[in-house]
Amino acid sequence: MNKKKIKKAKDGGFFEFFKTIFYAVFIAIIFRSLLFEPYNIPSGSMLPNLLIGDYLFVSKFSYGYSRYSFPFGIIPLPQNRLFSDTPKRGDVAVFKLPTNTSINYIKRVVGLPGDTIQMKLGKLYINKKLVNQTEEGNYKHIYKRVFEQNMDKYKETLENGKNYSVLNINDFQILDNTKEFVVPDNNYFVMGDNRDNSLDSRANGGWFVPFENFVGKGNFIFFSISGDTKFWEFWRWPFNIRYDRIFKKIT
Repeated sequence: MNKKKIKKAKDGGFFEFFKTIFYAVFIAIIFRSLLFEPYNIPSGSMLPNLLIGDYLFVSKFSYGYSRYSFPFGIIPLPQNRLFSDTPKRGDVAVFKLPTNTSINYIKRVVGLPGDTIQMKLGKLYINKKLVNQTEEGNYKHIYKRVFEQNMDKYKETLENGKNYSVLNINDFQILDNTKEFVVPDNNYFVMGDNRDNSLDSRANGGWFVPFENFVGKGNFIFFSISGDTKFWEFWRWPFNIRYDRIFKKIT
């Protein structure tokens, strides 16, 4: 084989390598933009349903697509959303924080456009009606194996039949008594399930999530590891993976 043939073979090899990388990146972008986006839980605001160290998939198609469905939010769309379907009361949703769209938040949708929302003594009122709660006992949260917190656990049931667990320290925390919020058109009111440890729509005088800001609906957990273990610390996985949470559906 002469030098020209060797050079041609090398050039062809480099071309095939970069072509493979390009296709892999392109497919990953399409998957992340149109189907599912991975998201990890960095805080305890959605306890007891989502734990620090949970890794979940967010379905992008649940609410259709806005510019925030795509990387960096740089792709303009002719409308605010395409193929849109509105969030339902009780959905666990990921959205861009209205005050800083570079930040993703995950909370539960409790207020729809036109609703009135209020907290009184730690209890949730939607359209002036008390949301039903039943006691589920005590919940112990241990943070990084050092800080321990005991909270009351309740099952909350919405009028549409959706139910989920919430946590409460007591009924006299800073966000346990609020004014009555009226949700504007095309906006939503969101709250964390860990009611006394969540900066949500009740905070800072009240804020709402525009429909355009929704990224997707929490679908299922694909990986979970104790909160004091980094994802890349694979040598700790066998002891710290929460095997019972893998492929758990988010409710």
